[in-house]
Amino acid sequence: MVVNQANDFLVQEKVSVLMRKFAVPCIISLLVAALYNIVDQIYIANAAYLGSYGNAANNVVFPLTVIALAIAVMIGDGCCAFVSISLGANEKEDAHKSIGCSIIVCVLVSLFIMMLYFIFQDQFLTVFGGRVNEGTFTNAKEYFTWITVGIPFYMFGQMMNPVIRSDGSPKFAMVSIMAGAIFNIIFDPICIYALQWGMMGAAVATIAGQIITALLAVWYLFHMKAVKLQRESFGIFRGLMKRFLPLGITSFLSQISVVAAMAAINNMIVKYSAVDEIFGQPEYAQIPMAVVGIVMKFFQVVISVSVGLAAGCIPIVGYNIGAKRMDRALELLKKLLVAELAVGLIGLFIVEVLPEQLIHIFGAANESPYYTAFAIKAFRTYLCMMPLATVNKGTFIYLQSMGKAMQSSILSMVREILFGVGWAVILPIFYGLDGVLYSMPLSDLLAFLIAAVLIRNVSKWLKNNYKKLR
Repeated sequence: MVVNQANDFLVQEKVSVLMRKFAVPCIISLLVAALYNIVDQIYIANAAYLGSYGNAANNVVFPLTVIALAIAVMIGDGCCAFVSISLGANEKEDAHKSIGCSIIVCVLVSLFIMMLYFIFQDQFLTVFGGRVNEGTFTNAKEYFTWITVGIPFYMFGQMMNPVIRSDGSPKFAMVSIMAGAIFNIIFDPICIYALQWGMMGAAVATIAGQIITALLAVWYLFHMKAVKLQRESFGIFRGLMKRFLPLGITSFLSQISVVAAMAAINNMIVKYSAVDEIFGQPEYAQIPMAVVGIVMKFFQVVISVSVGLAAGCIPIVGYNIGAKRMDRALELLKKLLVAELAVGLIGLFIVEVLPEQLIHIFGAANESPYYTAFAIKAFRTYLCMMPLATVNKGTFIYLQSMGKAMQSSILSMVREILFGVGWAVILPIFYGLDGVLYSMPLSDLLAFLIAAVLIRNVSKWLKNNYKKLR
């Protein structure tokens, strides 16, 4: 195995330059990845024969794809952080074996998940609210069947993306995701409108894009720069797994929490829509689920920028921590938090000022006035604390990149599971459907209070350690 010092520039180049070099491609990669699902939803919403039933079905299946994504990014981001720290500390063997091990683990787990999805299809769809009405369940089942076929390709491509970044190739990581997404964007209208394949068409276009991304990742394995893989790189190395998987726990929790929250939210929507004066009517029952799904997809676009900013910095932080350059790590933390706040403020401006324009992208012209009215309320209420949400995400991932998996995991768990799921279940008891909308901003506000304490502690730790090393 050969490792060169191709990543030495991470302790030499200006922090602001490195942030642009690594974060921008990562942001684009994550935005493009988010487009896989949101593009499907836009095309589905504007197909008159699918409409809000198809939108609601997409929302039901979405958390099931996130389960696969959560495991993939846990493996990939954990490996990325571990490889960056290992290269910074010149621990060469750990670097190449962790990559080979990650690939084997990802392939095995993806096949297992695909099998589970096929066997327990109806049960999974029911858990995530698919039984809101018959039209929604039928469309969800069709979409989920085909999406399941692509799970191994999807997971491998997403796992490899951060690994490619850790090898010093953020642009290639971006291109591999973009290639698949562009194909999906082009192929979607052909399948949905021209061929009239409905939900199956949306899924087939998505799978085709995922295969392209996976094939590009395989090509890169034979052209790595900082790390050269050999036959002995591949295996189940339990000792290494215990070291790199915990570094990806934050990424896992940030994704899997979406699953837990959507399970709670979708079931609360089903329950409280049934007793609502408007949405209790069968022809309108799917509207709240479709709308909340759309709002969460927009939030995912904003949070993709937020996560991309922080995740793109993982190799920079990890390498500088490994090289004992705490001063540069602290400088990056400050710049990252300012950038995260800016992203949240821009997102907030859009949802508060332009909610009607947003919902019209998702087929409002083909729906009842109740669809638009509920969507405007949902955008403005559910996402009103986005600036705090983006800062929280940046904090979670920065801690992860430092190797502080425990602190990062606890913060993520509190925000995403305790607050996110807890308030989604409790508030609707008192406020009905509005309670679902209140759960998100309240969770972000409470999580920020904790994040602020951790930010202060991390800054102090970096300053103290830098002084000791001088």
